Amino acid sequence: MNAPDKIWTAGLVIIGDEILSGRTHDKNIAQVASWLQVQGIRLAEVRVVPDVQERIVAAVNALREAYDYLFTTGGIGPTHDDITVDAVAEALGVPVIIHPEARALLERYYANKGGLNEGRLRMARVPEGADLIPNRMSGAPGIRRGNVILMAGVPHITAGMLDALTGELEGGAPLLSETIGCWVAESEVANLLREVEDAHENCQIGSYPFFREGRVGANFVIRSTSEEDLRSCVDSLSDGLATNGHDFTPGGI
Repeated sequence: MNAPDKIWTAGLVIIGDEILSGRTHDKNIAQVASWLQVQGIRLAEVRVVPDVQERIVAAVNALREAYDYLFTTGGIGPTHDDITVDAVAEALGVPVIIHPEARALLERYYANKGGLNEGRLRMARVPEGADLIPNRMSGAPGIRRGNVILMAGVPHITAGMLDALTGELEGGAPLLSETIGCWVAESEVANLLREVEDAHENCQIGSYPFFREGRVGANFVIRSTSEEDLRSCVDSLSDGLATNGHDFTPGGI
């Protein structure tokens, strides 16, 4: 169900000491953001927090209230420091329970892998009232309660959970984008960028400078939920760059 006039937003909480220490490089921000865009939802804010319950609770409460959806990645495994479920339950003010369907899924998955022990059973724990998100990779499901969605931290498992959610969330019009590259210092075209953006209220222009081959340049990314407005803005910026004597490259440099 889509509501094209509403801009739907999401927050993301990345949970784990290993991300903050640099031992693990996060790959989930990019894939969650790309997936959300296709669903017509914009990723508006990301927070990375340690494996400390009160820090997770604070981040979850702040972002779930600020945006239409809140996603978390990490901390829903079988070990003692996987505390995301407990933190989210605390944030929502509900108890943690063993979800019967999750238990059954795990019992089947581990039937020929040594059975369901205490650690593995932890992956059946959910905030009361939660629904499950299928996970074809490891048996342990993701969790959804209201606008809060808990996913694994392992990127390929996260990807599978996102795939299971495709088309399941209410969202608005997808955010479209076009890129124009130009060998010019962004300061030289700052006024042009502002004028073009001001003339296209349904568009945003991001400027991303770079230094290559001893030269400065910038890629300008134009974003809009309207294909017609996007095209008009791209044409206006292209004309403005050409008028000012700047060669440009559609698609970026």
